[in-house]
Amino acid sequence: MKLGDYVQSGDWKGEKHVPVIEAPEHASAGEAIEVKFGVGKEIPHPNTAAHYIKWIKLFFVPDGGKFAIELASVTFDAHGDSTDPEKPGPAFTEPFASIKVKLASSGTLVTSSYCNIHGLWENFKTIKIA
Repeated sequence: MKLGDYVQSGDWKGEKHVPVIEAPEHASAGEAIEVKFGVGKEIPHPNTAAHYIKWIKLFFVPDGGKFAIELASVTFDAHGDSTDPEKPGPAFTEPFASIKVKLASSGTLVTSSYCNIHGLWENFKTIKIA
């Protein structure tokens, strides 16, 4: 058994749990590029005390590399938490993040996310570095 056996994937345009990565397809080596990642871009994911995205991680796997490099890990800790179970609290965090990164070589950006009800999800995007 491997953890990968339990990771789900799909088309983020048709499945609300699939994380999406927004990044340029090409960049220059050492250039600071913005990478946005999140869950629910096309179809909003519920964000309630009962159903939410707990975290998203972003990795980079260089072409020919053996290991994934963790670029970011974001937790979403406010899900309408309240001391009154009948009323949601005053704050909700939406499952989206943005970072800037400098890459030295081409490779693949990989994002994984965790839904408290539907488990682990992943997606990827290749990026060419000149």
